[in-house]
Amino acid sequence: MSISKSSRRSVGARLTAPVQRPLRTTLAASALAVASLFVGSATLLQPAPVQAQAVRGLPDFTGLVEKTGGAVVNIRTTERAASQAQQGGGAELLDPDDPFFEFFRRFLPPGAMPGLPGQGQGQGRQRQLPPGQSGEEIPRGLGSGFIISADGYVMTNHHVVDGADDIYVTLTDKREFKARLIGSDKNTDVALLKIDAAELPVLAIGDPNRLRVGEWVLAIGSPFGLENTVTAGIVSAKARETGDYLPFIQTDVAVNPGNSGGPLINMDGQAIGINSQIYSRTGGFMGISFAIPIDEAMRVTEQLKANGHVVRGRIGVAITEVTKDIAEPLGLAKPSGAQVSSVDPKGPAAKAGLMPGDIILRYDGRVIERSSDLPRLVGNTKPGTKASIEVWRAGAARTLDVVVGEVPNEQARGAAGKGGAEQQAPAKANWLGIMASDLTAEQRKSQGQPRDGVVISGLEPNGAAAQAGLRQGDVLLQVNSQPITSASQFEQLLAKLDRKRTLVLLVKRGGEASYVPVRPQ
Repeated sequence: MSISKSSRRSVGARLTAPVQRPLRTTLAASALAVASLFVGSATLLQPAPVQAQAVRGLPDFTGLVEKTGGAVVNIRTTERAASQAQQGGGAELLDPDDPFFEFFRRFLPPGAMPGLPGQGQGQGRQRQLPPGQSGEEIPRGLGSGFIISADGYVMTNHHVVDGADDIYVTLTDKREFKARLIGSDKNTDVALLKIDAAELPVLAIGDPNRLRVGEWVLAIGSPFGLENTVTAGIVSAKARETGDYLPFIQTDVAVNPGNSGGPLINMDGQAIGINSQIYSRTGGFMGISFAIPIDEAMRVTEQLKANGHVVRGRIGVAITEVTKDIAEPLGLAKPSGAQVSSVDPKGPAAKAGLMPGDIILRYDGRVIERSSDLPRLVGNTKPGTKASIEVWRAGAARTLDVVVGEVPNEQARGAAGKGGAEQQAPAKANWLGIMASDLTAEQRKSQGQPRDGVVISGLEPNGAAAQAGLRQGDVLLQVNSQPITSASQFEQLLAKLDRKRTLVLLVKRGGEASYVPVRPQ
């Protein structure tokens, strides 16, 4: 609560005023007597003026709330009950009049008793009615949203409306509209609704890239169904990687169930995010909340409005993070980029020449600081676009051109085949504790390795390789970026390395390749 200037003066006065007038008179007389001894009767010692320290007050959010609150809406969803005949029978539901009904509904975890209404959003199955009765609306969940166009387009979260049969939007003037779902995207947790209304208040869209850590922001929503609740806080961090396609904005703004889909607003009255997630061990707010950056959300809603779904690009690679233990032996200046662990043999990346073990440093001119940058950049690329990819391979950078494909609705994933022939192990293990053998023709075919690679046919239990997590049957493709062509050549490469320094092996297991740092013992 802010304190006005007049309030601060009155408080200061009370703190510095004398408590009793007689005491003040006595002290003043004493002071005068003492002063006259030193400076004469004509001079009176004056107390030093009290200098009030400048205090920066908290921001006043009242005007901001008045400006933006009208564009924030409450969203409630319902599902329609089906009769037992439609459901094909099923378990009996607890009668709502049963004294234990409310106990189970409130305290059992979601899904523990299927069919109980009110247990989370989208949990359980539809409520059953007696045969011949169906279509009753059952409250399903509550959330928030905000108006992004005067003709009735509303933005919210995917998880707020996912699985709902009917969606209702309530404005601050208490008007309620049945909304139409234009489209919804699970990967980004963004949904677009449309209500039949005109000349609605619109929330301005801001630029989250200009957002600074420590900046004041506020949220407006319906936590626990309490409509138009305002909470405030600061930006705690930016670009939190909690999803494949989104770098979240982290704040300490109080966000609870029901706030989902509501706006995160800056001090200019602009939406810079959609409140989407919280970190919690209890289900309630614990000081950490996450918002979807509004620029990412707007890109999604534009596609939802145009197509009803989101079209994303793909290149057909699986990737992992590049750590310091991997970067240094490979000759990289710092642990950045995305390490390719597997390549779809029929995907765009394979046609462009990407290989397992490549480190993708740049995509279409954009630096890949962390592996999660790549899916976002590729996903935002229009299918059919030709993009350049800079990769680090065998100690040098090279550029490949790839024609971006389209992410299908359902991706089929096949398991890689396993080599079935047994190998003869060398007489003893090398200094890493590895016994390596050449791949047979059958193993090369099943592993998709026409030339390079050796198979681990034996491991010393306490050797450096075993301690690093390598297993018998793993295929070794590279050591410190040097291709391994045979078991004998592998031993020659190891003989040239410093046994006191960590090395990196490119290991293929289960169809995917990844770098494994091995620390000498």
